[in-house]
This record gives sequence, C-alpha cells and structure tokens, in this order.
Amino acid sequence: MSLDAVTLAVLKGRLEQIADEMDATLYRSAFNPIIAEARDACHGIYHAETGATLVQGTKGLPIFVGAMSFAVQAVIKRVQAGAGLDPGDTFIFNDPYEGGTHLNDFRLVRPLFRNGQLFCWLASVGHWLDIGGNVPGNYNPRATESHQEGVRFPPVKLIRAGVMQQDILDILAANSRVPQSNWGDLNGQLNALDLGQRRLSALLDESGEATVEAAFVALADRAAALMQAEVEALPDGDYAFEDYLDNDGVVDEKLVIALDMKVRGGSMLLDFSRSSDACLGPINISRATTVAACYVALKHAFPDVPANAGVLRPIEFVIPDSSLLGVGPPRPVAGYTETILRLIGVIFGALGKAVPERATAAPFGTINALSLSGQRKDGTRWVMFSFFGGGLGGNPESDGLHHANNPISTATIPPAEILEAAYPVMFTQWALRPDSGGAGLHRGGVGAIYEIEALSPGTTEVALLGERGRYAPFGVSGGHPAALNTFAWQSTEGWNTPPMASKIVGVKIEAGQRVRLEAPGGGGWGDPMQRPREAVARDIKLGFVSAERAAQDYGYQA
Repeated sequence: MSLDAVTLAVLKGRLEQIADEMDATLYRSAFNPIIAEARDACHGIYHAETGATLVQGTKGLPIFVGAMSFAVQAVIKRVQAGAGLDPGDTFIFNDPYEGGTHLNDFRLVRPLFRNGQLFCWLASVGHWLDIGGNVPGNYNPRATESHQEGVRFPPVKLIRAGVMQQDILDILAANSRVPQSNWGDLNGQLNALDLGQRRLSALLDESGEATVEAAFVALADRAAALMQAEVEALPDGDYAFEDYLDNDGVVDEKLVIALDMKVRGGSMLLDFSRSSDACLGPINISRATTVAACYVALKHAFPDVPANAGVLRPIEFVIPDSSLLGVGPPRPVAGYTETILRLIGVIFGALGKAVPERATAAPFGTINALSLSGQRKDGTRWVMFSFFGGGLGGNPESDGLHHANNPISTATIPPAEILEAAYPVMFTQWALRPDSGGAGLHRGGVGAIYEIEALSPGTTEVALLGERGRYAPFGVSGGHPAALNTFAWQSTEGWNTPPMASKIVGVKIEAGQRVRLEAPGGGGWGDPMQRPREAVARDIKLGFVSAERAAQDYGYQA
C-alpha cells in the first residue's frame, strides 16, 4: 500500500506523539531525579519480527534509540527459544550485552497484539538509581567484571498474561540499596507502556493495521534514502581519526578509539579495527552500544534524517569482538558513557576531515558520573547519583555553548535544588569555570565548577567515573585544546586528587567536608589570533577568559 504525503505526515506526527506521551508519563511519575529531572529514559515502537526501531519519541535519550532495537531483538530471541508470548506479557531486563548500555538501564518490552497476531513491540528504558554491586549507584571505576557493577537480569517475564510476577519484584527489591526508588521508576515505566498501548490501539482502530504498517515502511525507506543522499554528498575517500581515554580505572595506560571511515558513493564503512583491545576496567562497551553511538553521531551530523532504523541501511560496521567496542560478558561496562563520547568524537573528527568547513572542535567529553551515599539520621540508605555539564566545541559559525550537555544526550543536568532536596548534601559552588574553553577564532564553551558539601551525620562514600583528566578536548582548524577535567576531595589532611586522574572509589568524607569537580570546556575552532579584539574583551568582562590567558592565547592587551 502506498500513502499520499499528507496521510504519511499525519501518521508520522501521531506515532511520534504516542512515543512523546510515553516519555512524558515516565518523567512525571519516576521517583529518581535522573529520570524525572535529567530525562535519562526513552520509549519507542519496534518491528514485530526484526525489532528494528519504527518510531521514537523526540524527548528520549538518543543513545537508547539504536540500543533499544537490540533489546527488543533479545526478547524476540527469548520468545523463539521457548519463553512463549501471550497478550498481556511484559519482559524486563538490564543485560548490557544484549540490550546495550549498562546495568542501571532497565528495559521493559511489551508485545502489542491485533486480532490475535503480534503487530509490534512497545518498549521503555530508564536509568534506575541502584541495582547492587560494589559501589552505590553502580559506577564502579575499579570493576574488572560485571558482577562487581551490579545484578544482571536476562529477559524474563515480569508480567505473564496480565499477572504481575511477585517473585521477580522481590528479587529486584532485594538487590538494591534504594528499592523504593526503583519501585517508583518501574511503575512509571509500566504506566508509560499502558498509555502507549492505549494510544496505539486507538490509532489502529481509526486508521487500520495495513495503513499504519505502510507508514512504518515508508518512514524507514525515507530515512534510508535521506541518509544515502547525505553520504553521497560527501567526497569519496578514506578518512582516519583517533582519540584517547585516560585509562580504564584499573591499569593506568591510555586507550585508543580509532576510526577508519571509507566513503564510496552512497555507502559508508566505519571500521574500528585499530581501537584498543578489551580492557580490564569498566569502560568497555558491547557491539550494540557501539552501533547505537554511531547512530547518534550520524544523526548529529545529518539532523534532517528521521529517527528510525532506516538511518543505518547505508552504513557498514567493522567492530572486532576482541576490541573494547565489542565485548561480551562478563567484561565490565559501567563507564560506557565515557567510551561512547570518545567514539562519537572520532566520527565527528573523521567527518571533519571529509568536509573541513563543517569540522567542529571536541566537546568536554565526560559525564563525570559522581555518586555520594550514606545513611540518614533514621538509618535509611541514600544514594545520590548525578552527571554534570561542560563546554561544547567551537564550530565554523560560532563559539561553543557554555555548561551544556554532551552530544549523547538530550538529558538535562539535574538542578542543584532538586538534588539538595532529595539528599543530605549542599552545593557550595555551581559556577562557570574561567579559562576552561579552548582558545580559537570561535572559542570553546567554558565548563563548570561544582563543589558539594556532605551534610549526612555519618560518613559519606564518594565514587567518580570520569574522563578527560589527561587528554583534553581537542581543537580544530588551529584552535587550542580545552582545559583538563579535575576532581578533588577534602580530608583532615587537606585536599586530595585521584591517582587515576578522573576515576576514584572508596573515598570517605565526613559532615562538613566537600568534593570539588571542575569540568572541561570545549575545544577551540580556528586561529585564536584572528578572534576580534572586541570579542576577547567581552570574554574577559564576562569572566570566560582571564586577562592573563587573553594575553597568552590571543595576544590581547587592554
């Protein structure tokens, strides 16, 4: 069946609205701020037989778009292996090797039946606050296997033919330091699936299965055609780029993320064979996560292409199983965000070589996964996990943004007021970081300084899994690199810094003591000496650049 342009546009809007409503339902009902405020979640509609992404909401986390299709495929395999499938079933799991990302991201996958036949899948994913493991919040920078990061659930039926399985709930609750938070997030995800099921069923009643199926096919074909046209517009050639991770948290040696990109007509090959082998520490990622990260990078580069599986049809991947980009169990993967940030960066770097006039300097490139935990006065456990912002890179048209989020995410940084209300902490500083952006004709955006004081009456445990402590965000076209990431904590002896740059676990601070995080800015674009004097003067006036650095980097004298 072929659809006219108006009908296709209307159905596209209706389908995206369903996914957007599912997102909004979870954001409004989740218990933990990483979902409710930061929006670390995603919902979508997936193909009945292949699990391919059909529709995804406009507010969901981009990295989940590609990864969730692998999650649905994992459920399909489980069904084919004998698990069976009935109306009213809902699967739950967090296996990072089948569904991508890491153990905190719990996926719920539900079939939608029409006239006794499977029509499609609805799926929800959200970042739960804690799921066991050695470190509260699960970002264990010293983990050497996934068992030290948390409890791993394969795809199992949480709901069987409409009946909740209490034993599964009991296992989930027993394996978390904050089961009430996880319980609230779970119910938010279930409510989102219920709403999506109602909305999609209503659309199918109104338009018919054949018409909606035709829309799914047309939207995927359109995405593939648009992506192919974007690739065809690139000059044919071989383009290489590489960047580095500080270390894996266990062995203090740099790791390489290397890309060889080949463009031939309307096809693109992304070959990561030169990347480092799988490492001991938790910055490995699965193949599913690597593919999802490539999807995010390409969507950034070509924003007009629709968000569905058709985007990847012109793209071929080479991801060796032996590399840190294609691991299986039990390799640790908690710090996947750091690796995919570098992976997205090398794709941007290679595309910048293909089309230099569109090259963008590196963003700050770390989420700085910080967890603080302890006990309240009444003896209950608390776990605060958050990620933090930094500067984005300068580009051919403008300076980079200040205190922004990374390109893996549409998430927002949780506000200080929300974190202070939820946990016994106080932010004593939350400010822009001067001189953290790379100098350039178009300067990199500046990072931020966060200083947090512990208020808990007992000891507060601290863990950080970050990056860019040794390899700064790069500049392009003559632009300078940004400042390095730094972290410190107070003790009775004074301020201390991690021996592994931006990774530390086992730190304990007392009430009144503080931790201090200084996030990088973005790299600079273009020759700093060509930056207009009035722009440098304005940077000094606003505190983005000091007078000393203005003289050093820009040759500026007041």
